[in-house]
Amino acid sequence: MLFVVATPIGNLSDITLRALEVLKSVDVIAAEDTRHSGILLKHFEIKKSLISYHEHNEAMRTAQLVERLAVGENIALITDAGMPGLSDPGARLIRECIRRDLPFTIIPGASSILTALVGSGFATENFCFRGFLPVKSGQRERELVAAAKRDETTIFFESPYRLTKTLSACIDIMPDRQLCVARELTKKFEEFRRGTARELLAHYEAHAPKGEILLLVEP
Repeated sequence: MLFVVATPIGNLSDITLRALEVLKSVDVIAAEDTRHSGILLKHFEIKKSLISYHEHNEAMRTAQLVERLAVGENIALITDAGMPGLSDPGARLIRECIRRDLPFTIIPGASSILTALVGSGFATENFCFRGFLPVKSGQRERELVAAAKRDETTIFFESPYRLTKTLSACIDIMPDRQLCVARELTKKFEEFRRGTARELLAHYEAHAPKGEILLLVEP
């Protein structure tokens, strides 16, 4: 069976007891970054064989893992943080399991998307998650324009290296809208910073952003 296992989004204690039980019991663990995952496993004293599974070898590894699942092996799939298959490798392997009628199950855990949504203070009844904002400015601005028109909270992943460019674009597109930057969630320097695009830009131009970032747009 394939076990799709959520891993900590920041604090290592985010991991669930069920996830630990699964990681200890499987035959092999497929990891997005074996070095990064090795730190997690070492922390919890889990000694298992690791195989790399990332965006550059996903097609080849999917075929290999499916064959191992077909003969009865138990395999855990993990990524660097959060839930595999959600803006991370994994969806291809799950689809192939469905196509071949191979059993799989999801081991839930901490979610940066839901953590950021609740911590933002924005409306939670309806929300729209759009993954990473596009790198190209034209595509990024089209996403921001669409977010400005929604009557639901919009959530994006964003790179710390592009955050100030995105906030600059927001000044023109939605100057009075409240935004929230959720950063380093569940870690020591966790931050929820709210304000207009101009207010947030001034802050992050003075204090260069670091770490994992989500940008939320008020409805």
